[in-house]
Amino acid sequence: AVVFLNSMLTRQEEIITSNLRTADAYSAAGVIENGKPFLVYGTAWKEQRSAQLVSDAVHAGFRFIDTAAQPKHYNEAGVGDGWKAAADELGLKRGDFFLQTKFSPLPGQDKHRVPYDPDAPPTEQVKQSLESSLKNLHTEYLDSLVMHSPYDTVEETMEVWRVMETFVDEGKVKRIGISNCYDTQMFFAIYQQSRIKPSVLQNRFYAQSNFDTELRAFCKDNNVWYQSFWTLTANRNALNTREMIDLAATKNLTPQTYMFAFLMSLGYVTPLSGTTNKIHMAEDVAVMERVQGGEVFFETEDDLRRVAQMLGMPDL
Repeated sequence: AVVFLNSMLTRQEEIITSNLRTADAYSAAGVIENGKPFLVYGTAWKEQRSAQLVSDAVHAGFRFIDTAAQPKHYNEAGVGDGWKAAADELGLKRGDFFLQTKFSPLPGQDKHRVPYDPDAPPTEQVKQSLESSLKNLHTEYLDSLVMHSPYDTVEETMEVWRVMETFVDEGKVKRIGISNCYDTQMFFAIYQQSRIKPSVLQNRFYAQSNFDTELRAFCKDNNVWYQSFWTLTANRNALNTREMIDLAATKNLTPQTYMFAFLMSLGYVTPLSGTTNKIHMAEDVAVMERVQGGEVFFETEDDLRRVAQMLGMPDL
């Protein structure tokens, strides 16, 4: 048992050391150009640890970072301090990173900590939120701005969406998207009525939404990044089965990184990882490197469907 534990620790140390040696070689722009799926570091619920954890993630090799202008669940300023400090230490430039934040409508905010005037119309709130985010994240532009949730009606949602489109026109934002949108008709309406189409849909990946089967198919067909969150937590039971553990071991992966490999292997899913553990950060980056390097984890569609069935997904 001692020998096995020492072996595991040695392997984990090797992963961390390897990632630290090559961390300065990674660039979000290069990953996007590669055209293969990747992992995004998620920063919800990290509060005062946000700066240090984001710095740790960058040192491990993460270059895609997700946050939100929602003090209730995110410390956006801490995220900004974290990526900037790590970039300075590693000699990285702003262009090496993909920074994504969210405009959170008023119902999702803590009324005592709102990053915009709560009495202003939503079309003004989104402008104020963007300026606050740019300051917090130490950047002149965002790679992605996501509406944290749709409004009650398509009309209300599109009013704010059209303001977000102007941010792209002005060069302040490169792409726009939406999160927590599980209503297929709502998402289809946004897509159809928008001048600048959503390029990101970030949703919880779980059985209660039928794993967004119809929405994911639409994303796949229309070149929309489907960003999954709560990916591991919501599927913990399936990941803890003997069959999943054994399948992961055949690829020298943990069940958790095997799950990420599965989703990235679908070709259009970019999962979020919100780990606070340095070893897990390194493991996550290592599996992303293997995907980026062209390694094939699933030889056939049947292999993919086997995992999908274990998770309870109706379709790929």
